Amino acid sequence: MVAKVAKAAKRTVANVARFADMLSAMGTEPRLRIMQLLLKSHPQGLVVGDIQEELGITGSTLSHHLEKLRHEGLVKMRRESRFLWYTADTAGLEQLLAFLYDECCSRNHAVAPEAVTRCCG
Repeated sequence: MVAKVAKAAKRTVANVARFADMLSAMGTEPRLRIMQLLLKSHPQGLVVGDIQEELGITGSTLSHHLEKLRHEGLVKMRRESRFLWYTADTAGLEQLLAFLYDECCSRNHAVAPEAVTRCCG
């Protein structure tokens, strides 16, 4: 029983660290703008040139931001011919949002669930 509890605690710590990294990756204005843009273009996504044009970010800087978001499980990339398409990783976002929702709205009721769905719905 003690081993089972210790294993669950390690999983929880790992999840918190993972979600902290995800939030940190989105914690800059350019990366948050990239996420907004990719979510607006979901599910087809955008090619790098379109992201660059829309946000006015240089190629090397954009590449750095996209790689960080991809590394943290927030963005997916696919190659079609010579084009790189980027999309929001909705599975990663769903896990992050579920974690936050569980902590704020279900476990301790700091925020009413209706308030979250009302503001975003």
